[in-house]
Amino acid sequence: MKKKSLKLIFIASSVLSFFSCEKNPGIGGDASITGSVYVKNYNSTFTEFISGYPGADVYVYLIFGEDITYGKRIKTNYNGEFEFKYLYTGDYTVYAYSEDPSLIVAGGIIPVIQRVTITDRKQAVEIDTLVIFE
Repeated sequence: MKKKSLKLIFIASSVLSFFSCEKNPGIGGDASITGSVYVKNYNSTFTEFISGYPGADVYVYLIFGEDITYGKRIKTNYNGEFEFKYLYTGDYTVYAYSEDPSLIVAGGIIPVIQRVTITDRKQAVEIDTLVIFE
């Protein structure tokens, strides 16, 4: 009888844990976030525009939910495009680094940030272009 009770408790707890599992933002799902990076090239004082072009081989970062550090980092392709694949539903932060065109920030580098919410299991979200300065 004791063996039967333990088996029943095990099955019940397994079923409950299966239905109560909530996937946090991160890798392992079927959704994706795509976008691109565009570079605006200026002179050293940001007073004269020199050229603009797709940001090839630029690092783009992805933060999962409320994490304080990035969970995934990729480089853009030769056209400045990127894709974060296999994501669960939830909130994400996408960012790339840019020179500070205001010349105010110490160190001269700022993040260009976009927040994204994936609401559907197989959703493909395309974000606005991340415009960075050089």
